[in-house]
Amino acid sequence: MHAKYAIGIDYGTESGRALLVDIADGTEIATHVTPYPHGVMDVKLPDGTALGPDWALQHPDDYMEVLRCSVPEVLRAAGINPDDVIGIGIDFTACTMMPLDEQGKPLCLSPEWSGNPHSWVKLWKHHAAQVEASRLNEIAMEREETFLPRYGGKLSSEWMIAKVWQILNEAPEIYEQTDLFMEAADWVVMQMTGSLIRNSCTAGYKAVWHKEQGYPSNDFFAALDPRLESLTETKLRGHIAALGSKAGELNAAMAEAMGLRPGIAVAVGNVDAHAAVPAAGVVTPGKLVMAMGTSICHLLLSDKEVNVEGMCGVVEDGIVAGYYGYEAGQSAVGDIFAWYVDEAVPQYVQHSAQEEGVSVHQWLESKAAEYRPGETGLLALDWWNGNRSVLVDADLSGLLVGFTLQTKPEEIYRALLESTAFGTRRIIEAFHLNGVEVKELYACGGLPQRNRLLMQIYADVTGREIKIADSTQTAALGAAMFGSVAAGSGAGGYDSIVEAAQNMARVREETFNPIPEHAAVYEELYQAYLRLHDYFGRGGNDVMKTLKAMKRSTE
Repeated sequence: MHAKYAIGIDYGTESGRALLVDIADGTEIATHVTPYPHGVMDVKLPDGTALGPDWALQHPDDYMEVLRCSVPEVLRAAGINPDDVIGIGIDFTACTMMPLDEQGKPLCLSPEWSGNPHSWVKLWKHHAAQVEASRLNEIAMEREETFLPRYGGKLSSEWMIAKVWQILNEAPEIYEQTDLFMEAADWVVMQMTGSLIRNSCTAGYKAVWHKEQGYPSNDFFAALDPRLESLTETKLRGHIAALGSKAGELNAAMAEAMGLRPGIAVAVGNVDAHAAVPAAGVVTPGKLVMAMGTSICHLLLSDKEVNVEGMCGVVEDGIVAGYYGYEAGQSAVGDIFAWYVDEAVPQYVQHSAQEEGVSVHQWLESKAAEYRPGETGLLALDWWNGNRSVLVDADLSGLLVGFTLQTKPEEIYRALLESTAFGTRRIIEAFHLNGVEVKELYACGGLPQRNRLLMQIYADVTGREIKIADSTQTAALGAAMFGSVAAGSGAGGYDSIVEAAQNMARVREETFNPIPEHAAVYEELYQAYLRLHDYFGRGGNDVMKTLKAMKRSTE
């Protein structure tokens, strides 16, 4: 009997990855990464048009380039018969959205609109819609909208509605021209299948859709702006399908471009972190999965729906069918460490790392690991890219306390690692305060595989054992698993994601356990972190917002 395969495609912030997986046991056969030719556009458009602060755009053809380059490459590297591939699944950063014309073409690809920044893809970390998000939250609170508590009391500037409203406010001509606002995940699936199918994950977490209640009412949208009244029936229209559903079949044109046969099952789109949950073997409640990379998404299954402060959302069937899926997050983690290495490390550190034949990150980690908790005398707030959970405020910024003339680079690095662990603990406590249990921690993504010190600090700070996903590319594996579910058992796949996880997911034998004497010191540091967190984050001192406002007014 021939082996059967699925392909998972993981669309990240800087690149896209294709992974070819053996459906029988989850063996990862081949992988290939395509960097986005245009990267993240946060300074200017391809034609030189300048972008304002907090903008982050992408080029939609970069996503197609991943299909054209990485899929044929994994097939070539694996040397398999393309006819044995039975399913494709994709995951994406979210909310990454774009305006489309009546033919389903992104407006930015039309010469008429390409010079207008609002015609381009707004990446998840586009934060320039904060004004709209703040006003949206005020109006929702005034109206006592019932959807608001499901999202921790605040909708984010990163999400669909704030971004749509920003387009309407700043570029009404683009809004008028738009036939559909679509998540990039759904748009890529539409290119492969020709079908307009939205996935329940992004619709639920990023566009405020509810399985029973649908979108917020037309009255609410009219209260934002009369021109938005029919938004959900017009520009957000489209069937919303549950994760694991088959969106359609691979069409002939895309099959040829990707080196596959037409007719292969294509799963509905997914969010990167959410796809990683079953790939870490988590398909039951009480296990918090930390998808750790540039940022962290914290995903948790529960059998009940309650309101938790600062959640990015709770969505029925949003991660695994049959459970409520909670999402929280930290909007910068790996990005903070990268900022420090790229922008603030002295030259002698770079030379030392070079001489030892290691990366600057590895050099700093090994030096930082020599310190005991509390020994650096430093404490940081992890808000370099704002705070996603639990404060939901993109206008907050980073803070580092305790510098002296003796402070070393590795001490700063360690304090930054610790700050992100404190942020995760604050999220865990928000769950517990509302009766949602977190019994175990699982970690996946690039960081847990590379930075042992980081994982030990997380175990010490949270007081919990941490299990590490075996795959180094859990999102792509999860996408492939959903591709196998879209194909179904009749084609050699699976009939549920639970069944797929039992066969295709693995965690490493080695785990990270809290060291009691470390945990005691971190308890004291965490209480100090909390005082800073509430002082700067809950209105005790608005200096961060004042500085942001001054910066904006001078740009």
